[in-house]
Amino acid sequence: MIESAPPTIPRFPVSATVDLVILTVREGALRVLLIRRGKEPHLGAYALPGGYVRPEEGLDAAALRELREETGLDGRALHLAQLRAYGTPGRDPRGRVVTVAYLALGPDLPTPVAGTDAAHAEWVPVDEALDAELAFDHAEILRDAVEEARTKLEYTTVATSFCREPFTVSDLRRVYEVIWGTTLDPSNFRRKVTRTEGFVEPTGERRTAEAGRPAALYRAGRAQVLYPPLLRSGEPERR
Repeated sequence: MIESAPPTIPRFPVSATVDLVILTVREGALRVLLIRRGKEPHLGAYALPGGYVRPEEGLDAAALRELREETGLDGRALHLAQLRAYGTPGRDPRGRVVTVAYLALGPDLPTPVAGTDAAHAEWVPVDEALDAELAFDHAEILRDAVEEARTKLEYTTVATSFCREPFTVSDLRRVYEVIWGTTLDPSNFRRKVTRTEGFVEPTGERRTAEAGRPAALYRAGRAQVLYPPLLRSGEPERR
């Protein structure tokens, strides 16, 4: 009988954290929720909300708790998904720390309320945040998350997560334009959106406009993947 060897015990402690990149479209700009750290390390620096995973917690539960404690937001109302893990040695001066980053998307989210070790929380335009000196390796995490959001808009229906229902096709187009930083042809965009099965569903109602005809209102459809993709070049991918 061959006995299995006992599990190897790590020679050094490793801590796990979660960090959250929360994106929304407010006042015509893509914004990310940043906090001002209320304690060392990086006291007073901008950072992504997040913190240590407790022994009894799973990663998703820790992400929801940290979001609630540091910002007052309910992550259950957001599109929340894991982005990737970051574990470069020295990324945290307190010791060996591996973090799992989450990407959260929501429509025109409210003003956050700072709590626990966050001295202040605010929505910062992504362009400004990418140029700012963020704590830890949060600049890298933010860059990855923004690119992930831009790519998701090409291949999935996640853009509807930025719209409060019901919304117009113009509302949806502005989400794409803000996040991609480009201008899209309204007629071509409308044709692609309304002809892609399951992307949006008409409510049968219309929104009265200040000028012109009332605009048709839609809700998010059942589809999760866009086929063909809606590429940033403005042309659908051909197969």
